[in-house]
Amino acid sequence: MQLDARKAGEVAAKSRPASLAQARDATPGILPGDHALFLSESVEGLNEGAHFLDRLSATERQRLRDVGRQVTFHPGESVFAQGEPHAGIFIIEEGRVRVFYTAPSGREITLAYWTPGHFCGGPEISGGGTHIWSGEALEECRVLLVPSSALHGLVTQLPNFALCLIEGLVAKGKSYSAMAQMLGTRSVIERLAQFLINLGALYGEREGRAIVIHRRITHDQIAAMVGSTRQWVTMMLKRFQKDGVVSVTPKAIRIDRPDLLLHLVSKEN
Repeated sequence: MQLDARKAGEVAAKSRPASLAQARDATPGILPGDHALFLSESVEGLNEGAHFLDRLSATERQRLRDVGRQVTFHPGESVFAQGEPHAGIFIIEEGRVRVFYTAPSGREITLAYWTPGHFCGGPEISGGGTHIWSGEALEECRVLLVPSSALHGLVTQLPNFALCLIEGLVAKGKSYSAMAQMLGTRSVIERLAQFLINLGALYGEREGRAIVIHRRITHDQIAAMVGSTRQWVTMMLKRFQKDGVVSVTPKAIRIDRPDLLLHLVSKEN
């Protein structure tokens, strides 16, 4: 899996679109960018669920929109909250949604950042139960809320939509399985290294042997993604910087030694 990440990083860095290449002179992007993002051993499959409705015909898509309701959320606004009753699913049309779990202690772990085309609000989809995690808008966000009762009707009346929903649920299952595998089998320092490798594969630009990621990300965001604390992330990034591996500025993350990060995540495998 680490060799795949290396290849992905090289390909992504060589084929970076012009819009991202211009990021040096513009405001750096905010995670997650155009791709969904969750803790995983590679970047493959991160955006798989964004196309779960592709098989629908124009008529079927209109039927879906007719039974749904467009809702707009402002940055930081709750899309759904842990412990609230399920009301349906939210199909993201514009903007990005962070999904996270809050422990009784108040500590949060980010499950995923979802982008347009993905849905959130599961795992319940047909009514009943309560949300077991929360979702919040990262920016101005427009979603199509499809109520549980409408979902039930679509599934029974439109076999094509039922297949779409199954494919969407499969993608969700894979994403949370990938995260569980990382949390259960990798040390926290390996998770941090792999997360940085994945960011480089998705958004990095080559500068000599270094990879520069023009994305704004806080230590709190990194900690919530890798399952650690802000203090530990700050300490490790300072150590990485002292060793000449990674440096972080308010505008970018610079991976000066991608080879050392790859060695870190593969040394025990």
